[in-house]
Amino acid sequence: MEDLLKAITIFLKYGNPRNPSHCEHDILYIKINPELVSEEDQKELEKLSFSPDEFGNGFCSYRFGSC
Repeated sequence: MEDLLKAITIFLKYGNPRNPSHCEHDILYIKINPELVSEEDQKELEKLSFSPDEFGNGFCSYRFGSC
């Protein structure tokens, strides 16, 4: 749970969307534009199991996405 909270804290620096997340096919998606996130924070998010999604609209995690 600690890693998820760290990731959410990083995402919060880059926006606070009304509906920030959804799960689909055991993947957690976060709607924060990867282009806005610093390289340093992207590296930290990668360590926390989040990477840019295949659509370029946000980030995804297979670790936290079980629905």
